[in-house]
Amino acid sequence: MAEAVIHPIPPGTRDMLPDEMRELAALNERLHAVFAAAGYGEVRTPAIEYEDVLRRGDDRAAGASFRLFDGSGRVLALRSDTTIPIARLVASRYADAPMPLRLCYFDNAYRPAQPGRGQASEFMQAGLELVGSPAPGGDVEVIALVLDALDAAGLGRHRVGLGDGSLYRRLLASFGVPEGERPVLLDALSRRDLVGLATHVDGLSLSRTARDALVGLPALRGGPEILATDVEPVHAALAGLRACYEALDARGAGDRVILDLGLVRELGYYTGVVFEIYDPAVGFALGGGGRYDELLGRFGRPLPACGVALDVQRVHTAMLAEERLAARGTSE
Repeated sequence: MAEAVIHPIPPGTRDMLPDEMRELAALNERLHAVFAAAGYGEVRTPAIEYEDVLRRGDDRAAGASFRLFDGSGRVLALRSDTTIPIARLVASRYADAPMPLRLCYFDNAYRPAQPGRGQASEFMQAGLELVGSPAPGGDVEVIALVLDALDAAGLGRHRVGLGDGSLYRRLLASFGVPEGERPVLLDALSRRDLVGLATHVDGLSLSRTARDALVGLPALRGGPEILATDVEPVHAALAGLRACYEALDARGAGDRVILDLGLVRELGYYTGVVFEIYDPAVGFALGGGGRYDELLGRFGRPLPACGVALDVQRVHTAMLAEERLAARGTSE
């Protein structure tokens, strides 16, 4: 009997066999049915884009990609993010189209995995992009629809963490923090380094009110009570988040929202509400997204927009985890 030879595959990738592929295909079909019923048309963009196109959207999106060259020596990159290619597509293919525009996609994305972190460098995404619809209505539509889609997929415990990607930037400006000091504070926040954030804030000459707001707000997580404040700059900065939560609550989704004033997304094009999808059955986010009102303008057609991307394999893992928990509860 011949001895099996195990040939390695790149870190962060894995083979998927027929049973898993059937389950993933069925999951995608359920998600797509909900997206299509809401008027979202499916599009597909190339897996590779010119690097300078990705950089036009966000430097970090290009920097996170695998690179190669075409026959003319131009640098190409595997997409690490689907929102930027869709912004390019909208500006190029829908230059005169009436708004709003509702698009969805089911594609793979690619990011070099960091050693030892168990990250995937190739992952399946299912996403929505609502272009031309301002806040808070557009945000509420996207968030409510992704919650409905996960319901249809078979999840029952999922929640959305809701924050504002521009909240801290607005507070830094309101409290007069010098522009040269802001990047280090925003970097600490993006890494959830609240100790480092406090250290940097304490090194500034700020009022006690400003110091307490800049240090304390990112640690707040909970229900609508965390939005209550008597500090006028903070009250004003929270207006967009408050409006989004109230609209979601009016739609009956308020009990599925966890407000998180320290939530930021990795990419820098977000300009308003940001969110992540969680399931307590697993210890990682299933996806996320937010409002990006300036991204389309970088490609020639300024339009408000909001989107979300789900990691389909993570959603599948959460479904299996919920099934195991349910079976364990039945047997006990």
